[in-house]
Amino acid sequence: MHELITAHGGKLINLMLPPEKATAMKAEIVNLPSWSLTQRQLCDVELLLNGGFSPLEGFMTEADYNSVLHHLRLAEKNVVWPMPITLDVNEAFADALKVGDKIVLRDFEQVPLAILNISDIWQPDKAVEAQQVFATQSQAHPAVNYLFNTAGKIYIGGKLTGLNTPHHYDFTHLRRTPHELRDFFIKQGWQRIVGFQTRNPMHRAHQELTFRAAKLKEANLLIQPVVGMTKPGDVDHYTRVRCYEKILPNYPEQTTALSLLPLAMRMGGPREALWHAIIRKNYGCTHFIVGRDHAGPGKDDNGEDFYHPYAAQELVKKYQDEIEIEMVPFQEMVYLEDRAEYVPVNEVESGQKILKISGTEFRRRLQKGLDIPAWFSYPDVIAELRKTHPPKQRQGFTVFFTGLSGAGKSTLANALLVKFMESGKRPVTLLDGDIVRKKLSSELTFSKAHRDLNILRIGFVASEITKNGGIAICAPIAPYESVRQQVRQEISAHGGFIEVHVATSLEICESRDRKGLYAQARAGQIKGFTGIDDPYETPTNPELVIDTGNTSVLESVQQILLKLEKLGYL
Repeated sequence: MHELITAHGGKLINLMLPPEKATAMKAEIVNLPSWSLTQRQLCDVELLLNGGFSPLEGFMTEADYNSVLHHLRLAEKNVVWPMPITLDVNEAFADALKVGDKIVLRDFEQVPLAILNISDIWQPDKAVEAQQVFATQSQAHPAVNYLFNTAGKIYIGGKLTGLNTPHHYDFTHLRRTPHELRDFFIKQGWQRIVGFQTRNPMHRAHQELTFRAAKLKEANLLIQPVVGMTKPGDVDHYTRVRCYEKILPNYPEQTTALSLLPLAMRMGGPREALWHAIIRKNYGCTHFIVGRDHAGPGKDDNGEDFYHPYAAQELVKKYQDEIEIEMVPFQEMVYLEDRAEYVPVNEVESGQKILKISGTEFRRRLQKGLDIPAWFSYPDVIAELRKTHPPKQRQGFTVFFTGLSGAGKSTLANALLVKFMESGKRPVTLLDGDIVRKKLSSELTFSKAHRDLNILRIGFVASEITKNGGIAICAPIAPYESVRQQVRQEISAHGGFIEVHVATSLEICESRDRKGLYAQARAGQIKGFTGIDDPYETPTNPELVIDTGNTSVLESVQQILLKLEKLGYL
């Protein structure tokens, strides 16, 4: 590890070995244990290796982790750092390791990216982490949901030695490391640079806000959108980057630049804003825009914002001198009809008429193919969004049946399949529980882990069908709510997800026991049978509940078709 000193101030940590030394390490890593990085970890590793997370030299030690949670500082360096950067793994992998060991971190294609020299192995208290970092334990918060339901139980800390940088094939002309971007600023003669963070498509209000910020500070503007992990349900980064390229000509050509950031966001509000500011300092910015509810994840269980709308500005302002980047605060921008321009909301005078389209209303118009006025967004941007977000009646969707064995899921799924085939408007695929077990998951047992994996496989196939405009009909038991929610999130990113709880009573299901499974479970011949000695977790918010004990098949199918019609998919 060595540090790079650049003209724009601050030290960038460089964890990469020179190419010849990295090649020589290949023989040494052959027998080392390997960990395949998750999508979030892959983003973290890239920013650790390229200096974006300077002054971090690897995944946090337990001491640094605890200090960040409680004091927003690294214990060893005593510098401001608000977000835990940890390598989470499963218990089975961690049990085979000890402090002092080395492991190889690999990408999805098993390319070795780095060697981790293990200094710490510990099991965190995730409830404490959620409360300290995100100020909530509600799983309505996407990062808390990830922490409790996706992240591994064990954390591993230690310094990294970089072998290869993650390779990207998309938008290579817009991807610059911190060192490369600082060099670009020097070549362009840029001394004052305002950074702008975004995870959404940019519309007229964003263009006005960022241009005003640059003019206010007499600075150049860096638009640096996140192209790593964002909030589930966000517009994919391919579409967003095309939108950014369309909006760029609306800025002065010589004073504005676009560059991509491979960050895995946590949607952590104030702490996230401070984290973003530190990252932008590492990329060479001298100023950073923090707007209303910066990196907020939306609403909590009570329909309230997780964070005060200007809490992020307050926290960044508190530390801006220490982290050596100046915050540029901005309020919400609104459009005044009589002046035909955008202004900050605090500059609106009494009696002036504000035109406004909420995010919900914008998505509704996009989903229905309705007009979106030019004062709200640029036509070129809307055209790009319409390519990948067609009206609902042209989108793919998944109908996901869940319920006890014998509830009638397969019967309803087959009847619904016939109705869709009868109309012939879209390709349709049935992923019945028994069929999937034979064709896709024949090697799996009925342990909880394997049942979860089976449902996740079904969800993956259904998401691919949905993404390509088809209809997927799924009919597994799917007894666990957390796994169903994971499937919902994956599919909802590409189209519709309609959960149908087939809520037929256990007594009726047992009376239909054509395979004799309930009888065997009652006799103790089958262990872990859903509804007998393993729980079925009732869906918390399904789109439809059907009891086949008192509703015929045709009546049930009509309920589903009418629900799909109401939701706009038919």
